[in-house]
Amino acid sequence: MRKILIIDTSILCVYLGVPGKDTCGSDNDKWDKKRVQARFQEEEKQGATFILPLATIIETGNHIAQANSRRYEIAQAFADILVKVADKVIPWGVFETQMDELWNAEQLKQLASEWPTLAAGKISIGDATIKTVAEYYAKTSTTFKIEIFTGDGGLKAYEPPPPQPPTRRSSRRKG
Repeated sequence: MRKILIIDTSILCVYLGVPGKDTCGSDNDKWDKKRVQARFQEEEKQGATFILPLATIIETGNHIAQANSRRYEIAQAFADILVKVADKVIPWGVFETQMDELWNAEQLKQLASEWPTLAAGKISIGDATIKTVAEYYAKTSTTFKIEIFTGDGGLKAYEPPPPQPPTRRSSRRKG
């Protein structure tokens, strides 16, 4: 089964080597740059599609701008990724229907309704929109496994379950 890998800020910051954000995950599931790169390479070989939600782009950019060193170099590396995504040079994409699917009036009301409870559970508004991106792909694709690639266990808990194969009914003929 092919996979859609939704990239979270925590993983992208590790991949880019943002100071202070160069590892993520729990003690028993730590992600560093080498592990993230290996995962990206493996997923690419398997034909996964990588999706960058708008929240990931914005949050990563904020972390880069607030880093205590190497801001220009890391920002340039991130800008290079964005150009490659735009030119379709790498198998990454931006969630292109974000404006229609996430930021329309109905979705904003839905976010406003759900987010206070999520915030109480320490889920940021950016993570809430990443959760919504995952839910969107889960609803619209019955052939792809949807994974939120994150070091954040709280966000990972909102990953949609894999699609279930259709059940077959036995067709016994009376004869």
